[in-house]
Amino acid sequence: MFGAGGGTSSYQEIEETDCILLWGSNARETHPIFFHHLLKGVRNGAKLYAIDPRRTSSAKWADLWAGLDVGSDIALAHSMAREILASGLEHKDFIAHATSAFDEYRAHVEPWTLERGERETGVPAAVIREIAHAYATAPRATLCWTLGITEHHNAVDNVVALINLSLLCGHVGRYGSGLNPLRGQNNVQGGGDMGAIPDRYPGFQHVEHAPNREKFERAWGVALPPKRGFHLSQMFEAMEHGELDALYVIGENPLRSEADQTRAERLLRSLDCLVVQDILMTGTAAIADVVLPAAAGWCESEGTVTSSERRVQRVRRALPPPPGARDDLDILFDLARRLGKDWGAPHPEAIWDELRSLSPMHGGMSYARLEGQGLQWPCYDENHPGELFLHSRLWERPVPGARAPFSCVDHDPPVERLDADYPLRLTTGRRLEEYNTGVQTAGYASPVRRGEAIEVSPEDASRLGLAEGERVIVRSRRGSVVAPVRIDEALRPGLTFMTMHFPEEVATNLLTIDAVDPRSGTAEFKAAAIRIEPLSSIGAA
Repeated sequence: MFGAGGGTSSYQEIEETDCILLWGSNARETHPIFFHHLLKGVRNGAKLYAIDPRRTSSAKWADLWAGLDVGSDIALAHSMAREILASGLEHKDFIAHATSAFDEYRAHVEPWTLERGERETGVPAAVIREIAHAYATAPRATLCWTLGITEHHNAVDNVVALINLSLLCGHVGRYGSGLNPLRGQNNVQGGGDMGAIPDRYPGFQHVEHAPNREKFERAWGVALPPKRGFHLSQMFEAMEHGELDALYVIGENPLRSEADQTRAERLLRSLDCLVVQDILMTGTAAIADVVLPAAAGWCESEGTVTSSERRVQRVRRALPPPPGARDDLDILFDLARRLGKDWGAPHPEAIWDELRSLSPMHGGMSYARLEGQGLQWPCYDENHPGELFLHSRLWERPVPGARAPFSCVDHDPPVERLDADYPLRLTTGRRLEEYNTGVQTAGYASPVRRGEAIEVSPEDASRLGLAEGERVIVRSRRGSVVAPVRIDEALRPGLTFMTMHFPEEVATNLLTIDAVDPRSGTAEFKAAAIRIEPLSSIGAA
């Protein structure tokens, strides 16, 4: 947040805050470790407000559930902000000394009355008012979100709308008050920290800032491109236009995980060279020209891992990789030699120390200091304890550096509108017992596995004459799948739900739309338009 690519708070703080907004996140199933910390906060007296189109299992623990329409998050945030301002609950002192562009923001949200918010979001005005007042008046409050906010065509704007709320109420830069994007997979945070982002070097240093680039060029002894690279969606665009003809995939399964799977497969198969490095034979690996079997990072490798609270911890090899599989570092070092660069022998600690010398926020994190519970970045030198929470500078007078800006963003509904032909909204997500495209979980028996289904509300099941377990055709403008019906009381009329966990059985991403946020590159997995047809319609004229 505010230039730092990580959540502002620590897990400890969620246990001791007064108000929690869980927005677009079913953390009980998708972030269960974090949810244990959240429940400690609830047991310690924090009020929990779940904001989600579905009444998820997380919402069952909430004091109040706000079931908003898919894609109306900005409308809800604006309506909350307008209510806070109309009631005089904004943090005037913090706004005056720590923020900028407030007057423009206040004018921008002024039209968003509670009544307009209810019309646009489906959330009753009284519920919007209650959540707004609870968040604004809480001594400490934490706002958490995940893919329900970011898997939209306007993902960045959604996040900005939430940041505006935190600035409005002064809920950032203090213990127990912050903004926390929960990371979707193990070490996603660490991947970003290490520069697995098209416009950043390690430590979130921008590639187009000449002093940064020159520093890395001196350390690495090569000339580096002066412009940012492609993010994932831009890679597929480049394939479409013949600008990218070779792809090296490490630990990803884009054949199954990308929206509009038909297009993704066509483009991946069109490549001149596709190399996949992974621990299992994924769908992407199955169509690759070269497959490089890799070690499992969590138990067969040495290194570090970084959690959603910016905590870096050591990972130690517990057992050797199976025959034929190699550590990722061994593979990459060997490949470098074959390409004419001898980097010597791969030593994880030496590589980490190189990273520390180039990334100021990791400078004080020696392997010795990472023993035990690890450290949270930023940690600038070996005497620095690491930062429990970020942006405390916003409470200094005067504020050192730039103020935190309010930003005006507009409500923009999902790209794919509902109509008479496709009257149902499909949103996608995950379940506790499965993992992403199923590569790491589907091959194992589980007593709680239910398999894939099209989940519908009781009202829609009755209206469409659907029975539990009945196999139906689910069709979007891009493709169709056959799936059994599961009736779920957590869904409101007009909303359906599926996951991507079983792509070999039910390829959900044949249905999803690849409408992409231009800044983050994230596709709108959360909002497709579908219809449900009886299985007997197959082959019908």
